[in-house]
Amino acid sequence: METPRLLFIGLVWPEPQSSAAGTRSLQLLSLFAAKGYAITVASAAQNRDFSIDWAAYPYTFHPIAVNDTAFDDWVKTLQPDVVIFDRFVTEEQFGWRVREQCPQAFTLLDSQDLHFLRAARQQAVKKQVPLSRSLLLSDTAKRELAAFYRCDWVLIISTFEYEWLQNEWQFPAAQLVYLPLFGEKGTSIPDFSSRADFVFMGNFMHDPNTDAVLLLKEVLWPKIRRQLPQAQLRIYGAYTSERIQQLHQPAQGFLCLGRAPEALATIASAKVMLAPLRFGAGIKGKLLEAMQMGTPTVTTPIGAEGMHHDGL
Repeated sequence: METPRLLFIGLVWPEPQSSAAGTRSLQLLSLFAAKGYAITVASAAQNRDFSIDWAAYPYTFHPIAVNDTAFDDWVKTLQPDVVIFDRFVTEEQFGWRVREQCPQAFTLLDSQDLHFLRAARQQAVKKQVPLSRSLLLSDTAKRELAAFYRCDWVLIISTFEYEWLQNEWQFPAAQLVYLPLFGEKGTSIPDFSSRADFVFMGNFMHDPNTDAVLLLKEVLWPKIRRQLPQAQLRIYGAYTSERIQQLHQPAQGFLCLGRAPEALATIASAKVMLAPLRFGAGIKGKLLEAMQMGTPTVTTPIGAEGMHHDGL
């Protein structure tokens, strides 16, 4: 029997050390690899220092370009059986080309999170108003939902978003597949008495993380320090901006330390994860990693959204 072929078109090359999105992409690829698929990973993005080491994976990696007819010839020759679009933007860029050249291909769109929901919540926080239908009915919403409708299946990472799309937007349940982030319980989990400090972790190319750290610095951390004068908060994250670096104040126990050398071990070394997320969507990788390592998290309803399950 001929080996089935999967084409994954990434918005960026996966960076599992930088974000939950990178971890998510590799998890998807591993599921298809376990089913015997020959996997090709393509992206129009530039390769970064922390992109995956291509040599460590049994996949074919192929750079592509937006608005380039060379993609048509290449994908026609490849003839994938399944195509995964990494977020709605890649479907907009390449979906029509895939359908013209490979009409038989089964198309999946991995939403990662609902971009239009996250953006609307961000605007609500910025304007200090409740989330409203008018904020949700944005150009991003129209684009994202249109991309969803063009695909055979849409992979949804959060139970909240899975139900919300059906109940609030009447999106067809037959096109939605709930597939969350997953992970195993960590090994070598340190005893709580051997841990120290609070911790925050997040990719600072993601606006909710920057907002959360600013909220910690300006509002929450001063209150915590008044109660715990010796407490320290260690803040880690990929792509730390100058704005975040300037918040580093050791005298106040507010430590901005850049990229963590090993995320799970770093989280396991802390007594508490702080995640005061005022807006966002999807599943928060930092909360899942804290669960894996037995680190309690103090968060918001937005942070915990989609992570409520019986028995947990």
